[in-house]
Amino acid sequence: MKKLATAIYGLFVLESIPYNDIRGSFQKLFNADWFKENGFESDFKEFYYSVSYRNVIRGMHFQKPPYQHAKLVYLTAGAIVDVVVDLRLNSPTYKQHYSIELNFPSAQYVYIPAGCAHGFLSLADNTIVNYAQTSVYNAEADGGIAYNSFGFDWNVEKPIISGRDLTFASLDNFKTPFK
Repeated sequence: MKKLATAIYGLFVLESIPYNDIRGSFQKLFNADWFKENGFESDFKEFYYSVSYRNVIRGMHFQKPPYQHAKLVYLTAGAIVDVVVDLRLNSPTYKQHYSIELNFPSAQYVYIPAGCAHGFLSLADNTIVNYAQTSVYNAEADGGIAYNSFGFDWNVEKPIISGRDLTFASLDNFKTPFK
């Protein structure tokens, strides 16, 4: 595995090494020793996946302290534009965003540090996005910011967005709990 730095402090694009043979392919996404050596939180508590249609935007989600979490995001089908916004008040990249196109079977995936909002745009029907998180979901700590409030061009005319995601405050009106 290797890590590629991004413009957001603590956010990394990770790249596994695919093993291909006559049966197909195999990739290792997680190794506890490698994560520890690289300073990543890796005590994962929950694993999720979502299946999305083309033009779905999910986000921008996070968990408030003390239930904040680091997150691994990887695909097992389809393609997305993955987007992260830094909500950590004392971070050198506070309120900045980063995006990357991820697709299956690419060897790239994303490590997102705690204190960042995360979302994505699905570029294909039946895209499967997997998440590993270092905290257990807590409904009262669940939060988000408006997907269209931080200067990112999603490049989609008619996005499909949940009613819940449409209720989030804009980044400018959001008081961050992440110090």
